[in-house]
Amino acid sequence: MRTRLILPAIFTGLGLAAAGSFYLLPQHLAAQQEKEKEKPLNGAGINSPWAQDQVIHPTELNRMLSDKPAARPKVLHVGFEILYKGKHIPGSIYAGPGSKDAGLDALKLAVANAPKDSEIILYCGCCPWDHCPNMKPAFNLLHGMGFTKIKILEIPTNFATDWTAQGYPVEASLASNASGQ
Repeated sequence: MRTRLILPAIFTGLGLAAAGSFYLLPQHLAAQQEKEKEKPLNGAGINSPWAQDQVIHPTELNRMLSDKPAARPKVLHVGFEILYKGKHIPGSIYAGPGSKDAGLDALKLAVANAPKDSEIILYCGCCPWDHCPNMKPAFNLLHGMGFTKIKILEIPTNFATDWTAQGYPVEASLASNASGQ
């Protein structure tokens, strides 16, 4: 007998429940869940390389982006493409997942012509903050490249809960990264 396991709630929360499902034997599922419990958390909220004053929250970013006279920061989505395509912060640039080499290459392209003192805001929203695999590598890359005004958007639960459900503006489109692909 097989047990059906639907993709995690992050996809359901984003309206992507139809993204797929997996069929696993019950004993395999139990073993997989035990392995996950044993893994130490190493997401964005654990041993973060950024200072607390480099962290902003959705309310603050929404206010910044709504303030038309203010200079708009460069907002880069460093999460997974399917999430960006679904809904993202208006005007943000898809820069590839920070946890992948190809994503970091796309991030380099996204900032290639930006002055080192540009205000850059990174966000993902793929999963709970303590699990996000994308923020640390993206931040570390930009910091290592000499960027001095990097901010991190802390999304405690996921983008759907902490941005979209709060009524902040979103747009959906085909992803386009820095190389125009």
